[in-house]
Amino acid sequence: MTHSSETAAIFTPLGRDASVARAILAEAGMAGTIARSLPAFVATLRAGAAFAVVTEEALRDADLRHLAGFIASQPEWSDLPFILITERGGGVERNPAAGRMIETLGNVTFLERPFHPTTLVSLSQSALRARRRQYQARASLESIRLAAAAEKAAKRELASLAATLEDRVAAATAQLKSSEARLRSIFETSYQYQGEMTPDGILIDANATSLAGIEARLEDVVGKPFCTAPWFSATPGMPEVVREAVARVAAGETVRQEIIVKLPAGWRTFDFSVRPVRDESGRIVALLPEAMDITERRMAEENLLQSQKLETIGQLTGGVAHDFNNLLTPIVGSIDLLRRKLMGDERAQTMASAGLQSAERAKLLVNRLLAFARRQTLEPRPVDVGSLVEGMRELIERSIGPTIAVEVAADPDLPAAQVDPNQMELSILNLVVNARDAMPDGGRITIAASLDAVTAPNLAGLRHGSYVRLSVADTGVGMDAATAKRAVEPFYTTKGVGEGTGLGLSMVHGLMAQLGGGMAIDSEPGRGTQITLWLPALDVRAPAPAPFDGAAVVKPTRRASILLVDDEALVRFATADMLRDAGYEVVEAASAAEAQERVRAGLAPDVLVTDQLMPGGRGTDLASGLRKKLPHLKVLVATGYADMPDIRYPRIAKPFAAAELVERVRALVEVA
Repeated sequence: MTHSSETAAIFTPLGRDASVARAILAEAGMAGTIARSLPAFVATLRAGAAFAVVTEEALRDADLRHLAGFIASQPEWSDLPFILITERGGGVERNPAAGRMIETLGNVTFLERPFHPTTLVSLSQSALRARRRQYQARASLESIRLAAAAEKAAKRELASLAATLEDRVAAATAQLKSSEARLRSIFETSYQYQGEMTPDGILIDANATSLAGIEARLEDVVGKPFCTAPWFSATPGMPEVVREAVARVAAGETVRQEIIVKLPAGWRTFDFSVRPVRDESGRIVALLPEAMDITERRMAEENLLQSQKLETIGQLTGGVAHDFNNLLTPIVGSIDLLRRKLMGDERAQTMASAGLQSAERAKLLVNRLLAFARRQTLEPRPVDVGSLVEGMRELIERSIGPTIAVEVAADPDLPAAQVDPNQMELSILNLVVNARDAMPDGGRITIAASLDAVTAPNLAGLRHGSYVRLSVADTGVGMDAATAKRAVEPFYTTKGVGEGTGLGLSMVHGLMAQLGGGMAIDSEPGRGTQITLWLPALDVRAPAPAPFDGAAVVKPTRRASILLVDDEALVRFATADMLRDAGYEVVEAASAAEAQERVRAGLAPDVLVTDQLMPGGRGTDLASGLRKKLPHLKVLVATGYADMPDIRYPRIAKPFAAAELVERVRALVEVA
């Protein structure tokens, strides 16, 4: 194989795995070739491939002799990367077959199902980069072989001219230099960080890869203690860790551990090792440090873990939201009706208001869960983020108290951002309240909005493009690295019992992901915290958000009959009472079948108000069936579920207050 292939060999014979994998790679700019059988897969590898994507079930019971033969026959520069998709991971404890796969495939990375497409792309990109470095090593070896051949030819010609001792010494010297050049070339072209030091820890050599990582020259580091070199000096506590490791290796141990260091390119994670070199007598004459950059691998693993958390929370919250909202609907409706009927009783008004506030907090808790799980229904539209923040200034100042100053710096020429304004306001308020709690003795909150062009890889995982960058910074106590790393986890909080739900930042994080944006946390103890949000920017400007109109909903001016369908008796009772109190005539039905029977018996309602998910059928299916007989029937679907994108009729989310319900029905009846 003399060419440098950048194509993935894909062998996933069951289902649509092969076509899905190739489509994911193609979207990321990588080519893939699908093999339908194991012999065809081996033939594809022999023809040339950058890396391979294969499922565990494709190899589990197969005869792998031909595949093992290909792997064993690879040239010295080649170590073909394999990405093995498995059901139980790569640990031998959970997956005993993993040991056999490691022994057969050699250079294998395990990808456990279910996985996010970005994880497969990240692993594939890492495999492709590793393969490119192997191609570079191959080119270096071929150059060395050509040089060695030329030198051998020169040696033979020289030997044929004079068989003198001087000629023999020259030939031996040339051979030694060739060997040294070959070793030096391998050392310099390795994609690992490699070096050499004396037994007392003084650096005497470092390869090009390691020097590029610290943007230094060899003369800048040679002759100096390895533990204080720029690879470690910018990371607090790391020089001491390396000094201890060097001492242990000088005593005869081999040390290997994972470290996180700050380099000019940012924080990087390395698989770091140091081993001793002994002479013929067993005396330690040198120490060899090596480090492999595994940052991308760790990020891929963390992304996979985060996606699994999101999926788990998402599955939970869908059902919880429905049941919880069904419980809240009669509570909100009943308290709202009682408050309006007891207008002259101040004590009753106070109690009713407290009850509604508690119900609203419960509804907010569900929305935060749904936001973290990315399952709430969003209504994104072009929004002027600067005007939105300015419009919230009074609310923010009331929320944080007089001991904290608020500064708002928004670019007046910002383009619109595609966001849900209600969820955005909730996110900003969450960030501001967190900032307030971090400054118990007062301080300053700075909210800034500007345009940001993202053109390079970033910690927030943003695609290239234009974003509206919104930051909320405080002068509070700050967070250490461990706390900041866990800050977006659901239910994680550093506040006392009853002071926080641990869902504020996770809600914001989930909302940014759902909108196609990103979020980053920059914080240190004693320095304060800055939360930065990136929102996809549009090519248009948006008007400032309209001020809130707190006027009461207009009372109906036209009478109408309503068919109310809900399988929950308490919900149906409360909803019917709200509508009757507004002056509408209401007929109740506990199921779709009962509603259909009433229409067949002659009932001709003006409006159908129906739950979406009920035993025996969906509300939308009921509405479509009834409209065939009553084409002028207006429909309003009430649902406690968040992820119902297939509802084509007007909808209202549970729980709802009487004013909201009456306004929605009035709009259907009076706006033809």
